[in-house]
Amino acid sequence: MTQNPMTLAPDWTRRLSLALGGLVLSVAALWPQTGTAQTTPTVQLPDFTELAERVSPTVVNIRTTERRGSSASPHEVDPNIEEFLRRFGIPMPNRPDPRRGPRSDEDESRQRGVGSGFVLSADGFIMTNAHVVEGAEEVFVTLTDKRELKARIIGADRRTDVAVVKVDATGLPFVKIGDVNKLKVGEWVMAIGSPFGLDNTVTAGIVSAKQRDTGDYLPFIQTDVAINPGNSGGPLLNLRGEVVGINSQIYSRSGGFMGISFAIPIDEAMRVSEQLRTSGRVIRGRIGVTIAPVNKEVAETIGLGAPRGALVQSIEKDGPADKAGVEAGDIILKVDGKAVDKSGDLPRIVGGIKPGSKATLQVFRRGSLRDLGVTVAEFEPETRPQRRAGAQPSPAPQAAKSVLGISAVDLTDAQKRELDVKGGVRVEATEGPAARAGLREGDVILALGNTEISDVKQFSSVATELEKAGKNVSALVRRDDSATWIVIRLGR
Repeated sequence: MTQNPMTLAPDWTRRLSLALGGLVLSVAALWPQTGTAQTTPTVQLPDFTELAERVSPTVVNIRTTERRGSSASPHEVDPNIEEFLRRFGIPMPNRPDPRRGPRSDEDESRQRGVGSGFVLSADGFIMTNAHVVEGAEEVFVTLTDKRELKARIIGADRRTDVAVVKVDATGLPFVKIGDVNKLKVGEWVMAIGSPFGLDNTVTAGIVSAKQRDTGDYLPFIQTDVAINPGNSGGPLLNLRGEVVGINSQIYSRSGGFMGISFAIPIDEAMRVSEQLRTSGRVIRGRIGVTIAPVNKEVAETIGLGAPRGALVQSIEKDGPADKAGVEAGDIILKVDGKAVDKSGDLPRIVGGIKPGSKATLQVFRRGSLRDLGVTVAEFEPETRPQRRAGAQPSPAPQAAKSVLGISAVDLTDAQKRELDVKGGVRVEATEGPAARAGLREGDVILALGNTEISDVKQFSSVATELEKAGKNVSALVRRDDSATWIVIRLGR
């Protein structure tokens, strides 16, 4: 029997609708398991309001004055920033304050600068940067309740840029100290300070990097928190309100913030402050060497492998390292078992050793390791390795033929005594690979690779073999009072 197509339409439509509805329900049931939109957690930016309110009373403004005629070192400031502040009537450091009228020539002191600090204890000890109070005749601390108190400098350490000042007060709110080791790159941090004298300014950002070597004794914390002149000495805080650093430096071409700021780790600063509060100065160990980093090429060509340690460039005559047998060109890898991963680690490790104590240096020399015992001396700020004149041309010896692009002559006995070396050859002229490497007339070559050079004959023999091999050659070169490794690249 033939059915009318029109009579099938309602049934066909109903069945199709049911099938599609079931499909939609099946997909919907699967969506929570396979979709990402519903499973991705919501990330909320931190709210700094409570933190700023709680910590701000512990942060102070520091104003210093100096006697007229003394040298000042004002920050160079972008003219646009200076004009902006001028319009708001805010005086710049080391500029006359238009709100006070002209100053008399009889004034004995003038404003030197402004900075920041934070209260360490309820009885008035305050931490700041050494450069904030350096050269100051008077120091004034302004609290958040607008009280201005005269402060005295307890001590300042220029090498770490840490200073402690004291005001006569009690019951002051003080900061909590955080654990720098728990601080992570990418973590939110906040700074409070007085940029350009604008009290209690709060800025925030993240930790950009840790262990930045920009100073002799400090691995800095790098952040992108807005820091400007006047922020110096203020606290860097984590989200728990704990101080993790002291804002100290900025990278800038104009004097204003450019996205890179550096803070002193608070653990290092606290160790310094404890000594300053106890004795007014910091006592450090020293061994009497000047050092440089070890680069990848040098490490590979002398068999050290990975670049590590501190390259000894020069040694203080009769200093601790000299007496211990350390030689120029040695690479110090450990001190009392503590690894010297990079050259900046050495002064920090040695600086923490009590003067008079004995320590063991592990050095890499001529392809092998050796341990040397050294008695650590006390660091004296003005002590420097004495400069000695470089070797002068000697007309008597005959120059060797050019090898590696180097013409060299033997050192005279007088030159050896003057340079305090046992052997080596003096460069008379350079060409080709040696000239491109930066060797020059007057340099003294002490070693090629891991072979010590005693005279021209040996130099020619070793250099010829190395030249035939066609590989890069490391030369230990003495220039004036400093030694370093120079890589000579052959035929490439």
